[in-house]
Amino acid sequence: MASYPYSISSSGSDFSTPRSTSPSSVIGSARSSQSSISSSKRMSISSSRRISSSNPMSSVDIATIEEAMRMANLDVLRGYAQNHYGEVQQYATTEYVKQNQALGYQVLNEPLWNKGLSFSPEQRVSKNLTGLLPHVMEGADKQCERALKMIRSRQTSIDKYLYLSTIKGQNVDLFYRLLIDNAKEMMPLVYTPTIGDVCLQYSTIYTRPEALYISIKQRKSIRTILRNWPHPNPEICVVTDGSRILGLGDLGVNGVGIPIGKLALYTAAAGIHPEKTLPIVLDCGTANETNLKDPLYLGLRSKRIPVSEQQDFMDEFMQAAADVYPNMVVQFEDFESEKAFNYLDRYRNSYKCFNDDIQGTGAVVLGGYIGAVNLSGVPIEEQRLVFMGAGSAGVGVAKQLVEYYTKRGLSEQAAKEKFWLVDTKGLVTKDRGDKLAEHKKYFARVDNNGHQFRTLEEVIEYVKPSALVGLTATFGVFTESVVRALKASVDAGGLGRRPILFPLSNPLTKAECTFEQAVTWTDGTVIFASGSPFSNFTIKTGDTGITYYPNQGNNVYVFPGIGLGAILAKASRVTDNMIYTSAAALAGSLNAEEIHKGLIYPRIERVREANIIVAREVMKAARRDGVSTLPEAQWVEWEEWGDPALTKFIKERVYDPIF
Repeated sequence: MASYPYSISSSGSDFSTPRSTSPSSVIGSARSSQSSISSSKRMSISSSRRISSSNPMSSVDIATIEEAMRMANLDVLRGYAQNHYGEVQQYATTEYVKQNQALGYQVLNEPLWNKGLSFSPEQRVSKNLTGLLPHVMEGADKQCERALKMIRSRQTSIDKYLYLSTIKGQNVDLFYRLLIDNAKEMMPLVYTPTIGDVCLQYSTIYTRPEALYISIKQRKSIRTILRNWPHPNPEICVVTDGSRILGLGDLGVNGVGIPIGKLALYTAAAGIHPEKTLPIVLDCGTANETNLKDPLYLGLRSKRIPVSEQQDFMDEFMQAAADVYPNMVVQFEDFESEKAFNYLDRYRNSYKCFNDDIQGTGAVVLGGYIGAVNLSGVPIEEQRLVFMGAGSAGVGVAKQLVEYYTKRGLSEQAAKEKFWLVDTKGLVTKDRGDKLAEHKKYFARVDNNGHQFRTLEEVIEYVKPSALVGLTATFGVFTESVVRALKASVDAGGLGRRPILFPLSNPLTKAECTFEQAVTWTDGTVIFASGSPFSNFTIKTGDTGITYYPNQGNNVYVFPGIGLGAILAKASRVTDNMIYTSAAALAGSLNAEEIHKGLIYPRIERVREANIIVAREVMKAARRDGVSTLPEAQWVEWEEWGDPALTKFIKERVYDPIF
C-alpha cells in the first residue's frame, strides 16, 4: 500500500503529523531540536496552514452538493418529454358488494354501513356480526359521548382532526351526528381554522384516500378515473388545483384537504348524503418549494405547467365530468385569482357550476352586510366601502355588494363608485402605472386626479369610509390607527352611527385583526364579522359587564344551501340571481333572539336550518330564471301551497344520521 506523507483528519480540512520519514526529514528534525518550544509550535501551525490551504476540498460546499443530489433523486420526471400523455386501459370493472348482501366484516369495513354498537340483536344475527362487536348495544347518544370524550382529550387541533377522520373512516353516521349536534365545537376542526394546518401537513399525515387525485399526466384518462369513484351518481363535487389554498398560497395536491372538508360541511349543514359527494384535486405541479423538497410530498414533483395547458386540462375535466356525471353540480374552490375568474366566466353558462371563493364568499358577506347596514345608522346613500385585498375573493365580494345597491335603485356605475379597492401597491387606480390584473379593472378608480394613495391609512383619510373589509390573508393589517380612523370617519357623520368592520381572511393566523381589538379600538360600537371564529368578549364595568358577540361570515351559511337548491331544482346552471337570492335568504333567516343580540348571522348551531331556507329560496330563483328542469306540475303544487310544502319537500330529501 502506498504511503502518503500526510493524512486528512476527520474534519476534512486539517492535517496530521508525517506518517513516514526520509534522511532530510531526520536532519531537519535534529536542527529543530535546537530551537525553542514556542518556535516549534509556530512552525507547526504555519506548516499546517500552508498544507490546509492546498487541500482541494477545503473550499467545497459539501452541504450544497448533498442537497442537490437529494433533489435530483426526488425529481423522477427529469429527462422525459413533458407533453406526452398515456391513457389508462382498465381490463375489469370493480364489483362492489351490495349493502343488503354484505355480511360480517364486509359491513364493519364499510363506513357508510357500519353503525358500531347500535346494531340491534336481530341485525347482529342476520349480518353475521355476533362476536365481532362487544356484547353491548348503545344508541347514538352514548357513542357520541364516548367520541366527544376522546376528542376533548386530544391536545392539539390536528390530533382532534385526525381522530375525527378516523371516525369518518369507520362510521359515517357517527361522524355526522357529532358534527351536526356539536357544530360550534366540531366545524372549526373539520374546516377553518384547522384545515389550513391539515393542508400544510397533508402529505405527512396521509393515511388513506378520501378523494379522486387526477394528475395532468393522466389527463387522457379522466373519464376512467371518475368512473372509479365507488359511489354512483354523485350530486355535488368540490374541485381544486391547490394553487391558492386559503391564505397559504400554492400547496399543490396537499390542498385536497379543502374539498374533503368542504363536502363534509355540505352534508352537515345542508344534508346532502355523504355518498353523493365527490372531492377532487387536479394535480398540475406546484410552485411551492417546500413541497418540491419534501420527500413525502404526494403530488407531481415539478413546477406548475403553463396556464394555457392548465386551461386545456380544465376544459377536459369539465367535459369529462359532465359526460360521466351529467347531473352533478361542480363547485370550484381555491384556484388562484386569475384562473378563478377565468374558469367561472368560461364554464358558468355551459355547466352546472359556481365558485365559492368568488360567489359564495360574496353571498355570505352580502348577507351579513345587509344586516350590518340596518344596524349601522348610516343611510344607504352615504355608505362608502374600502376593501383591503383585491384578489378573487375581494373582487367577488365587492361585485356582489354592487348588486345589493343596484337592486335598491342605483345605476351600476353609481353603485360601483361606492367601492375603493386597495392592494399591496395601494389604491387600485387606472393611472397607477402598473399593469392591472384583468379582474381588478372593474373597480379601478379614475377620480383620483392623478394622486396615488399608497397606504391603507391614506386611503381611509381620503375616502372617509363607513365600512372596511379585509381579504388580504395578512395578520394584523388592520392596526389600531386604521380602525380608529374608520371609527372617526363614521362618527363625523353624526350621532348613533356605527362602523362596519369585516376582517374576513382565514385561518385565524391570517385575520386582519381580532374581535377584542375591534371592540376595544371602537369603544364597543363596531359591527364585526370575521372569516374564522372568535370567542365572545366581555368588558367589566364595576360589578357587571358587557358581553359582545362576534359574527363569523362563514361560507358554510350559504354554499351548502346553494348546492342543495341547485340539485333539488335540477338546475341546468347556477345563475347570478340564485347566488344573490342565497344572500338575501341568509339575511332573512335570523330569529328574534339573534337580532336582539345584535347578530348579523344566525348562531352556528342553526346553520342547517339557515341552509334549508337558503336552498328553498335558491330553488325558487332557479324557477324564476327558467333553469329548473323539474316538472311543471310540481311547481304548480308548490305555488298553491307555498313555502310549507316546498320546505317539507326539501326536508324529506336531506340526510339525517339516525342510527
